Amino acid sequence: DITRILADHDISIEAVIQKEPRANENKLPVILLTQTVLEKQLMDALIKIEALESVSDQVTRIRVETLQ
Repeated sequence: DITRILADHDISIEAVIQKEPRANENKLPVILLTQTVLEKQLMDALIKIEALESVSDQVTRIRVETLQ
């Protein structure tokens, strides 16, 4: 569902990291690194992602800057 939402907003995934759940937890942390994207595109997608039944927490986003 998450990748479909990202694709619907023309957001490409550069990398995915899926961590093992902690002992006695049923939550699975996932880290997605996207290609460069407009903030509005990302915010619109995050609203839909956070509304998914399978997403139990608020999405944390961290801006990655490239220094040249």
